[in-house]
Amino acid sequence: MRLRPLLASVTAAVAVAGCLAAAAPAVGRPADRHCPPRVGIDSYSDALDKTRFQDTFVGNFSALAVDRDGQIAALSDRSELFRLRGAGLRPSGVVRLADESGAALDSEGLVVERDGSRLVASETEPSVRRYSPDGKILGRLPVPDALRVAPAGRGTRNATFEGLTLHSGGRRLVAAMEGAISGDAAGIVRLQSWHRDTSRHDFRLAAQYGYRTDTALGVSEITATGDGRLLVLERGFTAGVGNTVRLYLADTARARDVSGIENLTGQPGVRLVAKTLLADLADCPSLGAPANQPQPNPLLDNIEALAVTGHTRDGRLRLLLASDDNENAAQITRFYRLTVRLPRH
Repeated sequence: MRLRPLLASVTAAVAVAGCLAAAAPAVGRPADRHCPPRVGIDSYSDALDKTRFQDTFVGNFSALAVDRDGQIAALSDRSELFRLRGAGLRPSGVVRLADESGAALDSEGLVVERDGSRLVASETEPSVRRYSPDGKILGRLPVPDALRVAPAGRGTRNATFEGLTLHSGGRRLVAAMEGAISGDAAGIVRLQSWHRDTSRHDFRLAAQYGYRTDTALGVSEITATGDGRLLVLERGFTAGVGNTVRLYLADTARARDVSGIENLTGQPGVRLVAKTLLADLADCPSLGAPANQPQPNPLLDNIEALAVTGHTRDGRLRLLLASDDNENAAQITRFYRLTVRLPRH
């Protein structure tokens, strides 16, 4: 999601007041922070902040995925797909994406398939397109009419497909709406799934689920855990306070298919996706990180991207997260490495 207009106005107001410093103070959190026992923040890096590669701005990251060769595919919401290599995540390539008419996307979700093709979700329509590694469009998935941006549907501009992930051995694709569609209760967002048609090697529309976000937060990313469950990032921003970023474990196993329900209002009998809080990242150690604007924890920024990159020897998930700096001086392109031990299924 692009927050540039809001953040630009906030930055200007703070600068006029003389309050914007190179390292803004944390707001209302103790110095001796501790992540919950299941989550650990191992490191962060600002090495790519406000840099360029092949005459392209490096930033605006909205999604991450592990490529077939182990490099990281990093998607910008300005229609650029970077390849990052090594522990230092150094750019090694960039491909520019576009729609069928050559127009830029508001690209927010990314999956790398086993054949190397890329599935990219855009908030613009919304859409999910398949691209070759060199950026050629190979196809497009169907999207329910109700999820389309109004007036074509009931979606809200800049609040549609924000996350995309593939699980169940590559047979099931899931996209997460960032915000509620018109007619649904505030805070209830829809997760749309597709099932792979093995005879045609592509996806058809499948179940849809309701997911309730925390108050004033939206879904910024989802990723599969490998056991049928999902990790969900919920994120929000409050001027003068900063970002809220929470990591949840979600399970659709007992959730009702709501594709046939016009309005989700939290009505009895409609079982939503179950979720379990793993961590509010404001509670975790700051690791000495700087902040360019007030934050509950100076480590935080506008975190939008999340990928599982592997496992530790004792079975914990290794996660890589990234923030979207919106090319804004008050924000930082920051990468985070976490480990998470999931509760039993």
